[in-house]
Amino acid sequence: MPRTAANGIDVTYETRGDPASPTLLAIHGLGAQMTDWPPGFLDGFVAQGFHVVTFDNRDQGESTWLDDAGTPDLGALLGDPTVPVPYRIADMAADAAGLLDALGIDRAHILGVSMGGMIAQQFVIDHPHRSVTLTSIMSTPSPAVGSPTPEASAALLVPPAEGRDAAIEQSVAGSRIIGSPGFPFDEAGHRERAALHYDRGYHPEGTARQLAAILASPDRTGGLREVGVPTLVVHGAEDPLVTLPGGEATAAAVPGAELWVVEGMGHDLPAAVLPELAARQGRLLGAG
Repeated sequence: MPRTAANGIDVTYETRGDPASPTLLAIHGLGAQMTDWPPGFLDGFVAQGFHVVTFDNRDQGESTWLDDAGTPDLGALLGDPTVPVPYRIADMAADAAGLLDALGIDRAHILGVSMGGMIAQQFVIDHPHRSVTLTSIMSTPSPAVGSPTPEASAALLVPPAEGRDAAIEQSVAGSRIIGSPGFPFDEAGHRERAALHYDRGYHPEGTARQLAAILASPDRTGGLREVGVPTLVVHGAEDPLVTLPGGEATAAAVPGAELWVVEGMGHDLPAAVLPELAARQGRLLGAG
């Protein structure tokens, strides 16, 4: 996949659709790679007439790994968010802006899930004139809002498995814990994406640094109050990893934001939800 310099690092990315069409920038979450999107999710936007750009966040997949920065002390961060960290969410938003610069794209619709939603929020705050719309899915303006359940916290902080087979099984088990109780669990799909994820660039040390960035980043509520673009906030009513107050706080902060609470949805995007999400997203993109 193509790779370019952006904000002082190398970012591996993918584009879909006609570059002459309006661009939608899709930003994935904690520890995720661009190959982790559900099947058909990005192509649904292409079918609506959009040019889709997605990428591996720093410290994941085939983008730059910042291993020289060391492993952060997550325990210390949980008690004191001012503990120094290698980077914050704002740096990751700057990576996204740098990618658009490298591709010659001035403005884009910004969409993110989970940590990607945090990056998307920060992007729109920092780059209002480059943002056409904002879609924040299963995210929060602050880790202090929408705290995970004990079971989800345990799944998030479990020590990384060693070896390909064990890592795949751990990924599938974690996806089951944080997934959607109101929808069928696609074990085969999760297993296939987990295998591809491992083979492209399994990097738990990078995930730890990304988690540190989440914990150390300031509350975005004040910045979100200044957002002036059409905004859609999507959240699962049964999300155990970023619980519903996170989505509610995001929507409450952005003037005029639409909040869609999906009954039965956890911290994933079930196939049955995608058609309605595409319809709502289409309306938002049309308004932008």
